[in-house]
Parts: sequence; structure tokens; C-alpha cells
Amino acid sequence: MTHTSKLPNVGTTIFTVMSAFANEHNAINLSQGFPNFESDQRLIDLVNNAMNSGYNQYAPMAGSMELRVAIANKFEKLYNTSYNPDTEITVTAGATQAIFTIISAFVKPNDEIIIFRPAYDCYEPAIELNGGKTISVQLKAPDYKVNWDDVKQLINPKTKMVIINTPQNPSGTVFSREDMLKLQELLKGTDVILLSDEVYEHIIFDGEKHQSACLFPDLKSRSFVVASFGKTFHNTGWKMGYCCAPKELMIEFQKVHQFNVFCVNHPTQKALADYLQEPNHYLELSEFYQQKRDLFLSLIENSRFNITASKGTYFQVLNYSGITDETDIDFAKRLTIEYKLASIPMSVFNENQQDFKVLRFCFAKTDETLKKAADILNRI
Repeated sequence: MTHTSKLPNVGTTIFTVMSAFANEHNAINLSQGFPNFESDQRLIDLVNNAMNSGYNQYAPMAGSMELRVAIANKFEKLYNTSYNPDTEITVTAGATQAIFTIISAFVKPNDEIIIFRPAYDCYEPAIELNGGKTISVQLKAPDYKVNWDDVKQLINPKTKMVIINTPQNPSGTVFSREDMLKLQELLKGTDVILLSDEVYEHIIFDGEKHQSACLFPDLKSRSFVVASFGKTFHNTGWKMGYCCAPKELMIEFQKVHQFNVFCVNHPTQKALADYLQEPNHYLELSEFYQQKRDLFLSLIENSRFNITASKGTYFQVLNYSGITDETDIDFAKRLTIEYKLASIPMSVFNENQQDFKVLRFCFAKTDETLKKAADILNRI
């Protein structure tokens, strides 16, 4: 007897594939999006202190109240908006769990969900598992701008949800205030839910402001705002995130969340609650990563790659059309095998794997690693 899952055609993610490829060929790994430097020792010590202080049993289902209050205070400080820590905030096992739970809670068979490609690869499988239909809006390199008139044509009575990601992985682009106002206008008067994936909210460059969905009243009233502590505090392996939403949406979210993970790591929640008392721990992140972006780009400015500077996230997209006609998958493989540098081919995130001859590189690395990677890129 042969059994297949409800995702029979899904293989291993490109991130796992390329990281394994990098290990196999002893290559510098700028593919998977995680830092190769340590989290703040103070935060690590706070986790140890919490364990030694008895925070080792189940946390409340929605998350520890201390952490939810700290999250609410952060939204007040950054966005001058309020979420009730009792009813509108849930701590999750990373942002991906929040996203999966949101989709599982609301998407029914034949519902349509609009996503923008290139899209992070966890959205569509969750939609498919729940019987929904993914409606793709393909954005094109190098600017990845949204034509909102095109989006308007896709919204209909079957549209259950729109998923946005700003700053956007993998393109490194951001939605402007004008983008968010146009989206708000399109959704006004509908029952469409907005899932706003904002895990890179603190990594935005060149003096720009993050345009969170919570800044726009009508969007906030229909939105889940999803965030990540792992991306913010250099500890992706801890799998700590959260989401915020109006009470009536959060009630439905928690009905699924409680039977998915129920609650998440308690000592880490205690540590994060204490760590968030100092806002500079996240307010200084844009400057930190902009220095890394600027270093990386300055080192490769004389290379043969075409460069459009990343506007946010810790990813940089490079166009290689002036170097080779190879597909991005083939070139990424050759770059790993022959030059010992691993990247991510962007076509895997596109509708029908459209190939714009671009690769994604992660610059959340030590300066030494970035210099070694740049030396390789300059030789190509």
C-alpha cells in the first residue's frame, strides 16, 4: 500500500538544498538566511537565568503576559498604535508557525489567496494543505514594483486573504506608504483578511520608515501582523515569533494555535520580555545591517554583476545577465561547485519558475565572510 501526503509534489526547500550543497563542496554559505555570528551574550544569559529561576513549565497559551505587554509597548513606541496584550497578541514558535496557523484557521476549500512573487516559500504549501487556491501576482526584477490595478482585477467574492511581505524576502524591496494606501483602498468594504509578514521590520535602509499594516486603520482592522524575534536578535534557531490582530480574529487564530503547539518556549519568553525593556536592542538593527550591506556592495562594485541595492532585509539580489546565459539554478550550482560560494536562485520563488537571471545572497555574515565572498564574486 502506498500513501502520499497532501503535498505529494513538494520536495526539500531550496534553502536546505543549497546549504547542503554548500557543505558538500566546502563553500561559503550566503544562501540560507541566518547570521554566522552569535546573539547578544546578555540575551543568552537571560535565557539561562530564566531556566535557573524556574521558568521551565508551560507558558500561558497566548504567551507569557510579561512578553505580551512588552510587545504591546513596542507597538506603542514604534507605530503609535495599540494592541491589547490580553486579547490581541499571541507568541508563536517562529513566524512560520504564525503564518501556517493563520492560513489554517481561515482558509477553506476553494478560497482564493493572493500572494506576491517572488514569495517566501512557506505561503503556498499552507494554502494548498487547506484546500485554498493561490493567486499569484508576479513582480519583475529589478524593482519588483506592484501594479495595483492588476491586483484590483484579482479581488472577487472568492478572495479570502491577501499575503504581503515587507521588507520582502527574497527581493530585498519594501512597500511604500503609497503602496499601503493603495492596498487599503482596494480592500476597503471587503471581508478580505490581510496577512502582513513583517519579520524584517527592523531591517530597513537609507532612512526609510517601515510601513506596518498597523499604521493604516482599515488595514489594521483586518490584519494579522506577523513578526520574528529570531530575525531581529540573531537567533533563528530559537524559533520565536508572534502575531498581533484584532480580538475577533485572534480568538479564531488561538482556536487552532492551542492544538498546534499550545504554547512556546517559556524561559526564552521570559528572557525576551526582559531584553525588550531596552528598545535600542532593535532600534539599532537597521544601522547595523546597513553597514554590512554597504560593505558588501562596496567590495563588489567593480564586479560584473548588476547591482540594485537592497532596501531592507539582510538579502542582496545580484543580476548576472552580463556574465552568462545559464539559468539561475545552473549558475547557482556552478558558483557553489567551481567558486565555492553558495547563493539562492530566485526563479524558485517565481510563478512558473520565471528566470530573471538573479541570485540572492545573505549578508548577515561577519565582515570577514563578506570579504571572502566578495573576492570570489570579483573573480567571476
